[in-house]
Amino acid sequence: MPAEPARKPRILVLNQYYAPGLEATAQLLAALCEGIADEFEIHVVTGRLRDREGGEPGRFERNGVHVERVRSTAFDRRRLALRALNYLTFLFQSLRAGLAAPRPDIVFCMTDPPIIANIALVVARRFRVPLVVVSQDVFPEVAVELRRLTNPAVVKVLRVAISHYLRRADRVVAIGETMRRRLVAKGARPETVSIIPNWVDTTFLTPQPRDNAWAREQGLGPESFVVMHSGNVGHAQNLDALLRAFTFLRDLTDVRLVIIGDGARYVELTALAERLELGDQSLFLPYQNREVLPESLSSADLHVVGLARGLSGYVVPSRLYGVLSVARPVIVAADEESETAQIVTAVGCGVVVPPARPELLALAIRRAYERRDELAADGERGRAYVTQEADAAVAVGRYRALLREVVA
Repeated sequence: MPAEPARKPRILVLNQYYAPGLEATAQLLAALCEGIADEFEIHVVTGRLRDREGGEPGRFERNGVHVERVRSTAFDRRRLALRALNYLTFLFQSLRAGLAAPRPDIVFCMTDPPIIANIALVVARRFRVPLVVVSQDVFPEVAVELRRLTNPAVVKVLRVAISHYLRRADRVVAIGETMRRRLVAKGARPETVSIIPNWVDTTFLTPQPRDNAWAREQGLGPESFVVMHSGNVGHAQNLDALLRAFTFLRDLTDVRLVIIGDGARYVELTALAERLELGDQSLFLPYQNREVLPESLSSADLHVVGLARGLSGYVVPSRLYGVLSVARPVIVAADEESETAQIVTAVGCGVVVPPARPELLALAIRRAYERRDELAADGERGRAYVTQEADAAVAVGRYRALLREVVA
């Protein structure tokens, strides 16, 4: 009688967002899970998606990955109270689903929401298996720096909760060196922390002509010089400075500002653009379908990636990799010690300016405008970097090796 094939190691994954969600962690996590599903049996516990097909509660299989979407709330995240309710209902439902799941060999989570790793720790201890945590940001320091969280008692409770799982996790993945140091300072054991940067699918996000069908549809013809932000429109991105920078560029009538995305500050920023009388200079668009991302990102002559002051190592904007993958140059408005600024400086694919300095950001945009015929070389250097260091295949290979080691 032939022997039964060996069972694949089973990984239980917890994260509030998963594809087809447009959130960064949803896309990254789906790419990772599908990339290792040939070697591991993956079970994902995730939350409901708001107003998106495939976002309702239930169990299904997607590209070889078993997914359970629990009955959490999915209110508009622009209001802090409603976002907190989404978090709480997902935490409760994910605990229930995790404890009821088939026995895993590893429990794996990203930090969305920030204390999901505490739930993952409970589940891992219940099954007596290792816990792997991927830190996408460092909480509550992000909220404190942005002044979104000011209650000292709440901050203390959150710091204790996060230090609790950092000390006990079997492996912690940081997405940058500065973040690694932050996590160790918060209690993670240095020998458990690995660095695996976020990634991009460079075979999908390929450079497209600046004058493409999507650009023409939005009225962004080749006669204009397009400066773009594409991604979350929240507190960490420091988009006020980008809007105010354009008040210094009124003489450049062919320069356009395009902001694509949504988030907690979308309404405030559209109102600010109106008060600053940016008029036809600015264009706000919702998140675009994944299928058109190569064209939408390529429709810019120049991208701006902003990060509010004090957030270095607490947040690493993954959208940088998408910009570089389509071979577009970038201005980083962030502290010099941030991973994003360090990459751009080392690769030579753009320039770095201090955060919250609209006059310096405007000067950098003007200089890029004046040398726009030379920008292609900056973009090509960025494309070469992500292809070698931040491609999905590279990152998935690193996670595969880490998970093999943990299983062993």
